[in-house]
Amino acid sequence: MKPAQVLGISGSPRRNGNSELLIREFMRGAESGGHKTELIILSELKISPCTSCGSCQKNGKCIIIDDMQLMHEKLLQADCIVFASPIYFGGVSAQLKSLIDRCQTLWSRKYVLKEALISPDRGKRPGYFISTAGRKDYSKVFEGAIYTVKAIFGSLDIKYSGELLFKDIENKGDILKHPDALKMAFEAGSSIGFEKN
Repeated sequence: MKPAQVLGISGSPRRNGNSELLIREFMRGAESGGHKTELIILSELKISPCTSCGSCQKNGKCIIIDDMQLMHEKLLQADCIVFASPIYFGGVSAQLKSLIDRCQTLWSRKYVLKEALISPDRGKRPGYFISTAGRKDYSKVFEGAIYTVKAIFGSLDIKYSGELLFKDIENKGDILKHPDALKMAFEAGSSIGFEKN
């Protein structure tokens, strides 16, 4: 079996912060499992918010020309997708949310124009979500973000296959104080599971 292509997308606006450290370990674990990896740092790209103009429902194309055209292709080509984001007011970061919202183009291709986004013989691709939150006293702090990630995964024929969620991680580098966090991320990456078709 040829190596799988694992696409990691870091949604934090802060470089080398807690969620980025986690996704880097996840990707390192995936590489140790023989997979090819690519990590995208969204803060380095130009992705404008969706304007809800409706053009993509007519022709499957977005009228906004920026880095999202490249990301559409990467999202469809990857065999596994990993999102990482800190929690902001109960949701994912603005950077990751912009990417998700601009996937309206792919949603339109699938549900309005009735196009297949990926070949059916690829099956459901695995998807993972990595997140950190500063709050430690709120049991539902990740619920909104998880709902959003599951929604976009479903639209892209991705199976929500696992998550790594860490509360009480507020300041840059706090994840390094967690006894097992980086190890858990590495092990999750090294044990990615793929459905057999």
